[in-house]
Amino acid sequence: MTTPGPADLAGMTDLDLVQAYAPLVVDRDTAAFYRGWLARELRVARCDSCGHTFLPPRPVCPACWSEDVGTVPVSGRGTIFLCMLLHQGPPAPGVDYAEGPYPVVTVELEERPGLRFTTTVVGTPVADLAIGQPVTLDWIDRNGVPFPVFRLAEDAA
Repeated sequence: MTTPGPADLAGMTDLDLVQAYAPLVVDRDTAAFYRGWLARELRVARCDSCGHTFLPPRPVCPACWSEDVGTVPVSGRGTIFLCMLLHQGPPAPGVDYAEGPYPVVTVELEERPGLRFTTTVVGTPVADLAIGQPVTLDWIDRNGVPFPVFRLAEDAA
């Protein structure tokens, strides 16, 4: 697959979406979540029956068991809830363990307590990362498609 341009991303077929985000699991329950990434928009699952928001996306609301589930965008602001430093692991685009530990963070999103998303933090030395720091959503390209990451919020840098 060639690297798609911005205009190509919006019209990406389901098969292209699955291939672009491999090895992540893209299926009927997660496709809208990953299509949000193509638009550089972080989405969470939301139950249309009770309003509960949750991650990861799944076909049934964990609060009321309704199957009336869709996705909604979130602000992309939150705080570092968990920070792990990986010193080795499987090969992944943009990850070089030889340069030092690779940070993986779980961010609690400001939309509600307990709503969390896991990715990495960029633009900050690993030694400067700490639980509780405010972060904002940003995007990098991996394999020619947008991938969500966080940066320390301006007021925390």
